[in-house]
Parts: sequence; structure tokens; C-alpha cells
Amino acid sequence: MKRRRHWAVWLLILPFIGLLCVPFYNRHDPVIFGFPFFYWYQLAWVPITAFLTYLAYRSVRHDV
Repeated sequence: MKRRRHWAVWLLILPFIGLLCVPFYNRHDPVIFGFPFFYWYQLAWVPITAFLTYLAYRSVRHDV
């Protein structure tokens, strides 16, 4: 059971790591549908974070 929780914690930490490294995505190119990389990179994390949260929830919901 603890192994599942450890895995779920890493799933929840991934969005923070991906979004806190601002120098990685602080640029203009490539542009998709008129959105600079800076914006669409952050917007792409919204569904990714929702999916990772769902996976973390599913992995620990029976561990209560």
C-alpha cells in the first residue's frame, strides 16, 4: 500500500516540476495556433495535471 502512495505522490509532483522551471519554457517559438510556446506549454499542463491527479486518486482511493 505504501508503494502505491509513493507512486501517487510523484504523479502529483510532476506538474510542479514542469511548471516551476520557467527558464525552460520562457520563449516565444514554436508558435501553435498563434499562441507562443510560453502560453501553450502552460495550457497543455491543465489536462495533463487533471489526468495525473485522476491516476493518483485511483491508485490510493482504496488505501484509506
